[in-house]
Amino acid sequence: MRLRTLSVTVGLMAATVAGGAAPAAAGPLVSTVNLEAGAGLHRSSATVNYERVDGAVNSVKILSLEAFSGQRDCVWVEWNDPESANGWSALNSEPPCYGMSMGEGLNRIIKAPKGYQLKVRLAGYHDGGMVVMHKDIAKL
Repeated sequence: MRLRTLSVTVGLMAATVAGGAAPAAAGPLVSTVNLEAGAGLHRSSATVNYERVDGAVNSVKILSLEAFSGQRDCVWVEWNDPESANGWSALNSEPPCYGMSMGEGLNRIIKAPKGYQLKVRLAGYHDGGMVVMHKDIAKL
């Protein structure tokens, strides 16, 4: 009898704690994607923060991004734009190059047709070239 009372008490306490821990009005859930490409002097990385657009099909709002370039590269953070000629469009306004970093607050909505998988990538270019030498791709 005593064990049953204890388990009911524990159950009530857990429900109270769980209820108290939940926010009264939960806002949009912010997600983060970390990207990394290359190695050594070519190692670059980026972090993209985004949230789903409420009620919209296959749309996300890119809130911010940070990009760090390798010592010998320039890097772009791009998304797989279904309307782009080469399939990718830049999110950052300028690439950081040669060991530099940059951060941008964007609040930019990207969207694609239903069933199209939205992705972001970190694209590393050597010495300003046009060919992606290092890349990392992640789904949103």
